[in-house]
Amino acid sequence: MNPDHAFVCGAPALDFAATLRARRSVRFEMFAAPERLDAWYLESGIVDSVTPARPSDVERAKAVREAVYELITARRLGAAFGARALDVLNEAARRPAAAPQLTRDGRRTDATSGEALAAVARQAVELLSGPDVPLLKECENPECTRVYIDRSRGARRHWCGMESCGNKIKAAAYRARKKNAPRLPNEACAPGEG
Repeated sequence: MNPDHAFVCGAPALDFAATLRARRSVRFEMFAAPERLDAWYLESGIVDSVTPARPSDVERAKAVREAVYELITARRLGAAFGARALDVLNEAARRPAAAPQLTRDGRRTDATSGEALAAVARQAVELLSGPDVPLLKECENPECTRVYIDRSRGARRHWCGMESCGNKIKAAAYRARKKNAPRLPNEACAPGEG
């Protein structure tokens, strides 16, 4: 799998939950090192700079991520929230978050790893209690476990993203159709050999 972070889900909290990829199969961990967690915070736009994370910050982020994923799944399926997941998310959301500052060059948010995580947790709370809940869908790629907000016309989106999953599924379906299509008698011959 490509180790680059992808932001295709429509909300930072959903993209955060998707940092453990392919949960039902190979389980590819995006936060394999503190530097990867730092990179996610920066690439997501949650903060403009972050103090280097420690291994304990990564473990805490993973715990919050798993709580967010569990709560998103419960909300999407219309199930009750698990008490433990609620406690983990709410505890993270209660912590101080990074405060944006106005500089001569514009808005800037500098944070510690804990402050960045608190910002993600607060966004998850807003998402799970907001108007986009009915739009939550899981990617139809059987190997993908990303949940995304389907804002497409008629809510007809099937994949988290065309580049990551849609093209792969469409190409596989095309190859399967070509493989199973009946051949015409002259189709096996080269041009002019008919």
